[in-house]
Amino acid sequence: MSAQTSKKPHAKAVTKPVIKPVKKIKAGADKVAGAARAATAPAPVRRYRAWLFLVVLLIITAAFGVLTFLVKTTPSFPLDLQITLGIQSINIPFFGEVMTAISWLGFSPQSVIITVAIILLILGLGLQWEALVALIAALLSIGLNVLVKDLIARPRPAATLVHVLATLKDFSFPSGHVMYYTGFFGFIVFLAFTLLKPSLKRTLLVVFFGLLVLLVGISRIYVGEHWASDVVGAYLLGALTLVAIIQLYRWGKPRFFVRQPTAKAESAKV
Repeated sequence: MSAQTSKKPHAKAVTKPVIKPVKKIKAGADKVAGAARAATAPAPVRRYRAWLFLVVLLIITAAFGVLTFLVKTTPSFPLDLQITLGIQSINIPFFGEVMTAISWLGFSPQSVIITVAIILLILGLGLQWEALVALIAALLSIGLNVLVKDLIARPRPAATLVHVLATLKDFSFPSGHVMYYTGFFGFIVFLAFTLLKPSLKRTLLVVFFGLLVLLVGISRIYVGEHWASDVVGAYLLGALTLVAIIQLYRWGKPRFFVRQPTAKAESAKV
């Protein structure tokens, strides 16, 4: 009697599905969008928010217009000098090093390298529209700043009045660093907050880039390369630029990149 050999069935290998980063982002965006739809405010509240947003924009625009007129017609502001001397007199450990480093990031070539690296990272995640708008944000912020600087032609702070870290040849109003940080890094904060689900990673990104935007103004005054009014004007114009960039992003996303995660506006149905 021949021995029968029993064959055991081979166990099938279990492979875990690979979740691409863009799918993780899309899942987070879908959850955020679903929560936003579930918590949609009543129509009167949405209209109120829309009007309030418009009023804030008008106030910012008017403030920038008034400040620009004053800068163009007034040689200098005594308050600018007092603010600069006050900031430069701060004697906190590592304060000077941090302020200098924040300003250093905004100079070429490091600013170009950082911008290209961030855009390529966004593109590598499969977010083509986000990468394109981020590029537009960087170019628009820089181009608009150069245009206004040439129109106003305000001199830089003099080394005879304050400590100047480096003498720059271009004009002073508004601060190019502040406009670039507000327009480009501000858009990165917007993307991180709207596309990523609540997590430590999202918090770190928002805090890091948000702090860069907030501290660059103090940094430019500390190194003596801008007056406080240059910084305020840059924040005002930078905020308007950021709003325009976000509106461009929301306008183009559902038209050209409908299969990608979308940063939805809370007041989209207003």
